[in-house]
Amino acid sequence: TLELKEGGLPFHWSQGDDNLQSMLVGTVMRKIKSRTWKKQRYFKLQDDCMTIWYKSKKAGNAHSTFSVNDVEAIREGHQSEVLLSIADEFPADRCFTLVFRSRRSNLDLVAESAEEAQSWIKGMRKLIESLENMGEREKLDQWIGDWFKKADKNNDGRMNFKEVQDLLRMMNVDMNEHHALRLFMMADKSQTGSLEDDEFVLFYKMLTEREDILRVFQEYSTDGQKLSQSDLEDFLREEQLERGDVHQHAQQLIEGYEPSDTAKLLKAMTFDGFLMYLGSSEGSIFNPQRRGIFQDMTRPLCHYFISSSHNTYLMEDQLRGQSSVEGYIRALNRGCRCVEVDCWDGANGEPIVYHGHTLTSKILFKDVVNAVLNYAFKVSEYPVILSIENHCCVEQQRVMAQHLNHILGDKLLKSTLEGKVSSRLPSPEDLKGKILVKAKKIGGLEENCNGILGDSFTGLVSDEDEAAEIDEENLHRDSVRRRMKKSKQRLSKELSDCVVYCKSVHFISFRHSQSHFKFYEVTSFTESKARKHLREAGAEFVCHNSRQLTRIYPTGFRTDSSNFNPQEMWNAGCQIVALNFQTAGEGMDLNDGLFSQNGQCGYVLKPSFMRDNEKRFDPDMPQKRDDYQPVVLTIQVISGQQLPKVNIKKDSIVDPLVRVEIHGVPMDQAKQETRYIENNGFNPVWYDTLHFTIHAPELAIVRFVVEDYDKTSKNDFVGQYTLPLSCMQQGYRHIHLLSRDGTSISPSSLFVHVRIKDLE
Repeated sequence: TLELKEGGLPFHWSQGDDNLQSMLVGTVMRKIKSRTWKKQRYFKLQDDCMTIWYKSKKAGNAHSTFSVNDVEAIREGHQSEVLLSIADEFPADRCFTLVFRSRRSNLDLVAESAEEAQSWIKGMRKLIESLENMGEREKLDQWIGDWFKKADKNNDGRMNFKEVQDLLRMMNVDMNEHHALRLFMMADKSQTGSLEDDEFVLFYKMLTEREDILRVFQEYSTDGQKLSQSDLEDFLREEQLERGDVHQHAQQLIEGYEPSDTAKLLKAMTFDGFLMYLGSSEGSIFNPQRRGIFQDMTRPLCHYFISSSHNTYLMEDQLRGQSSVEGYIRALNRGCRCVEVDCWDGANGEPIVYHGHTLTSKILFKDVVNAVLNYAFKVSEYPVILSIENHCCVEQQRVMAQHLNHILGDKLLKSTLEGKVSSRLPSPEDLKGKILVKAKKIGGLEENCNGILGDSFTGLVSDEDEAAEIDEENLHRDSVRRRMKKSKQRLSKELSDCVVYCKSVHFISFRHSQSHFKFYEVTSFTESKARKHLREAGAEFVCHNSRQLTRIYPTGFRTDSSNFNPQEMWNAGCQIVALNFQTAGEGMDLNDGLFSQNGQCGYVLKPSFMRDNEKRFDPDMPQKRDDYQPVVLTIQVISGQQLPKVNIKKDSIVDPLVRVEIHGVPMDQAKQETRYIENNGFNPVWYDTLHFTIHAPELAIVRFVVEDYDKTSKNDFVGQYTLPLSCMQQGYRHIHLLSRDGTSISPSSLFVHVRIKDLE
């Protein structure tokens, strides 16, 4: 049963928990935005144990709310830049920070006492934990409860027909009045002209009847009422294409998803159980066996794609955006394993980090190093690379080296593993828990650098320095030579010694790299240079990347922090494809999609034909590969469920269409769309079938995009989901849609049927 009036978590749940009780009563705390903006606000947990309500103490002022669902973590003490800036004013035990899931900014709070702070910290953590442990059924109940509260305008715990009609509009349902009234009368068992708790649940169930799933259920059910265990086994074998012990898996599904104890005793699954299974993570399009770490992590670093961030310190654009340590925390918490640190001389001998020659704000290098220490290994134990762009004088370089050594301690990799120089890069497994510095180095690994070697003017300006982004090919040799002379930079031995396996070098040519190649050298290219190399020598680029690391970063023209499509760089085997994590959109969807597998650890093993430098894989001609086996991907887009409303206008309802995009080698790039369905974001039905031929399936990423069709202007974005083709489950599957930010918009989903067959 569902306690609708309490909404989310059952009300009795908070009884006996002192922290939640005091949150329900409410507390006055200071909301801090800066050293000078500190205002008192009254914070209170609503009775649904799901919503935090707050307003200023002045009467008549508007209030704000946010859902506990939106909070990703609580940080205790001075754990944000804002709270660090007022550390001298308020003790750490009264301070805490709420971190939100999407790109929404943090909420920094100071309680009146340490006890009150603890009450909120512990209470919020309990609420978050219980939400994470909620089953699918409870989540749906909570969602229905939320809608009931929104629609019950007069708060009498029941809904009349007018309130129900308003609710349907809010839920994106365009239902004619006659049909809505018929459902309303059928649900109004007590014949009071309004719906109470369980009557509303019944109304909702009739509204959300899944005829599409019922059709599948009845096709496999021997008696039309239930699936016996052998019916379910047939379904798993024939539709879901499951291999292995199907008998045992069918038993587990009945045990895990069947709500009726009677059916469980009969070893059968009712339609409700079937619905629950198809709506669960096992019924989702992403293969659960690829969620955890399943790849070999003992290969050299250059054999992996590495989740990488560009201008990590920026929260917005590159001309006057805010620089923040928060950028590093967010990127690392999303599994990013290579962050960029742009270092410049600062006041009082302290190096600073910002986007040089622009109006972006500045942060201290040592604060960045501290953030990396604290967050590097929270979500992944595999190594983090600090990509340092060094514009500092020798004195401040020494300070940088000091900070790296003192703050990171033994986490900083200072020497080769076991003191030996091998002939290849170590593996992510070898480097677990280590932080590597990528920067210029005096000499190589082979030489033991005792003092500065010969001329101390070694090392050129960082490749990534946008001032040095010159197209050498278009300049005369001598002018290049003149330019080179000008760009020589002094490098401190101390900072040079922090670089072991990632020495930044200037790229000359693939031929030069092959004959002079040193496995620890890393080259960097802007996206446009990388494209040029891809066009002119794709196979050599892939071969180069099988031996050493390459970093690709956005061109300097992208001052709005937009992203390029990372897929073309992955096609060449480039490992460190640096994206602006702060900018949502296709680029980050593909990055999130690729790295959603393998424990989201930030390392994904490249396909074998990209790791073997004998193989000569050319991304432009995948059919020339020895083990070439193209596949045909067939996706039937069946239906959509509860798509979010995108247009704020009161009466507008979504006209949804689904676009399926294949991102892969150039031959595989493709997009196809379904028809659009007029005025139905609630339960649109398409049954449209799309076919794709894919020549390099190991590299393909599939992106599902739902849009609101508009014949007069650009379609509005509704939701998306992106995953590698290799992680797709076949058969009848739900796709749980994500927002533009990559966060869940539960319970919005698509229902599809997937087949992947070898091309004969």
